[in-house]
Amino acid sequence: MHIFEQEGTAITEELNHDNLSHLIEHWIEHNDSHIQSFREWAQKAKKDGFLEASEDILEAATKIEEANEYLNKAKEGLFHLR
Repeated sequence: MHIFEQEGTAITEELNHDNLSHLIEHWIEHNDSHIQSFREWAQKAKKDGFLEASEDILEAATKIEEANEYLNKAKEGLFHLR
């Protein structure tokens, strides 16, 4: 059995409900920090005249938000299995 550590919690490849829920929550929080950073940098890029790059960075933030929607859906689905 392979074990890896995520945020100080040992998680095995044979995930159980609680471990998977914890892992998904971590991914969502991690993505949220990237979304915030992307928006800040997009604003700076726009201010400095990098308009196309700014738009692309904002689009990337939107895509991460969409990914979080799927992760939330996956996490909610775990509770229907209990």
